[in-house]
Amino acid sequence: MIHSKNMLPSIALASFLESTIVPIPLETLLVPLMQARREKLWMIAAVTTIGCILGALVGYYIGYFLFDLLREPIMTYLTSEQQFASFQAQMKDHGFWFVFSTGVTPIPLQIAMLVAGFTSYSLFLYMLAVTCSRILRYFGLAALVYLFGNRTEKIIKRYKWQTVICVFLVLIAFVAYKIMAS
Repeated sequence: MIHSKNMLPSIALASFLESTIVPIPLETLLVPLMQARREKLWMIAAVTTIGCILGALVGYYIGYFLFDLLREPIMTYLTSEQQFASFQAQMKDHGFWFVFSTGVTPIPLQIAMLVAGFTSYSLFLYMLAVTCSRILRYFGLAALVYLFGNRTEKIIKRYKWQTVICVFLVLIAFVAYKIMAS
């Protein structure tokens, strides 16, 4: 795929599938591709982001319509209307950061998509969170390749969990601050 004329459409499709049905992070594919095709580095990041955003939109609606179909059994066997309403309120208050955090970490985005759709979370805020998080993720990856070249893979492998932990701690601190400020 590295030298294929269909490289960019293939990346867009892979990104779409990664954000909808394949919960495997694209970084394993993107880093070597970006390293090999540094002249297309920013285009690869852009196409990956666009594919993911389109997949996230489809995923939101899957969650939305799936909940519509499964509402009765869910309310009967898994939760109550009151518990679900409380969950919806939490999602309304903190959904942006929930979606954003799943978009920048290795947590599968499908979780955020389904939850956002199930709870009828604001489509605008959902798409804003997905867009911001995926721009940060994929353009950040491109920036690492731009700065560190072929050493990028080693750097990512070495500091992967430290980065994830730092992102989670910052998000938890922010959510705690917002809750206490309310």
